[in-house]
Amino acid sequence: MKRTSSFLFLICLVSAMGGLLFGYDWVVIGGAKIFYEPFFDIENSAAMRGWAMSSALIGCLVGALLSGAWSDRYGRKKMLIAASFLFVASAVGTGAVDSFAWFVIYRIVGGFGIGIASNVSPVYIAEVSPASVRGRLVSLNQLTIVLGILMAQLANWGIGAYFTAGTDTLSDTGIEWAWRWMFWAELIPAVIFFLLSFLIPESPRWLAAENRSAEAGKIMERIGGESYARQTLAELESLAVTKGEPVHWSALTRPGIRKVLVIGIVLAIFQQWCGINVIFNYAHEIFSAAGYAVSDVLMNIVVTGITNVLFTFVAIYTVDRWGRRALLFVGSAGLALIYLILGFGYFMEISGWPMLLLVVLAIACYAMSLAPVVWVVLSEIFPVRIRGMAMALATFFLWVACFVLTYTFPILNEAIGAAGTFWLYAAVCLAGFLFIRSQLPETKGKTLEELEKDLTE
Repeated sequence: MKRTSSFLFLICLVSAMGGLLFGYDWVVIGGAKIFYEPFFDIENSAAMRGWAMSSALIGCLVGALLSGAWSDRYGRKKMLIAASFLFVASAVGTGAVDSFAWFVIYRIVGGFGIGIASNVSPVYIAEVSPASVRGRLVSLNQLTIVLGILMAQLANWGIGAYFTAGTDTLSDTGIEWAWRWMFWAELIPAVIFFLLSFLIPESPRWLAAENRSAEAGKIMERIGGESYARQTLAELESLAVTKGEPVHWSALTRPGIRKVLVIGIVLAIFQQWCGINVIFNYAHEIFSAAGYAVSDVLMNIVVTGITNVLFTFVAIYTVDRWGRRALLFVGSAGLALIYLILGFGYFMEISGWPMLLLVVLAIACYAMSLAPVVWVVLSEIFPVRIRGMAMALATFFLWVACFVLTYTFPILNEAIGAAGTFWLYAAVCLAGFLFIRSQLPETKGKTLEELEKDLTE
């Protein structure tokens, strides 16, 4: 059992490297912008600066949407290989270009990889994991995302410090090379992910759905033993899955599927509209409004990154013990309360460490609940034959919601102030709490096949 547990952990860890690259590629541009903006001479163009920052989202949306049908047709493993190749190509190309147009193209390529990885990595982990540890192992993907974010923050800080050492101004050498090395640093984990993704097995549940039960059984035996393999294959057979036939998007409109799909899409949107990502995307504005100087803002960003990592471990430890609903209740209700207090702090013009403490508490609450658990639930609730497409659609809406959140924060902040903005996010969190309470059943401890029967009948 020790050997099979090690095998399971290792293949999940390889798949979760998609999350690591997702986190790194998404965040690295924030530290690189101070160097590439003067290089491409876009400092005085808000539109060009915004396009540089947001262009990867185009690739995210397309990658998330297309990867679902592709992963249902060609398998989860091939899509993980494709994502790893795109990360390698993006890292090499983005750092090598001298043209802003090509810079944007390679950012879109990286976004395409993010879209695929954000869809396929949690699905693969869910499909290879026994029910008793599935939540913990899918949460591993979120852990690698936040580790990737922290890795990018540290790489940006280290490379930026090297090229600006001893000076308060940007040197020509720094403008020419610093941003390139920030993107090239991604090559190390990207190449490792690319090589290792060839060594992991295909998802046994996808193989079984493709009428390749013998291959699926061998992989399941390595994961959980002969008894586990027999029982899982029998449950798959009992679902009367139509094997080997193409699956079309129209399958998502069936009555039993529609309900599950709505739950998945609402959770995906809620994970973004709960508002926490504005703290990462607009950290400078948020901490400046709380009275912090620029030098202190950089330190505070590192504090939030470390908090994000530490409390993801809390989720990994509790998700299979407390259950998904309990953690989602903690996250939605906890954030609503923290945002109410945070908004009051801005309204009363409180500054300094109390505001930093509230921001850290919000990130801790999110990291142990909505951040990992929504991905766990999305990877669990959809039937095997349409899991890739349904997950893709939910992920697509997640990225759309991410764009809307990021785009509207400056507008809301200007219109109703920081206090009103966070009070609005508190209302969203309360609505999310009520939706989870009324619509989402507990999925802890149930096999994917049991969940398919319970949720679609």
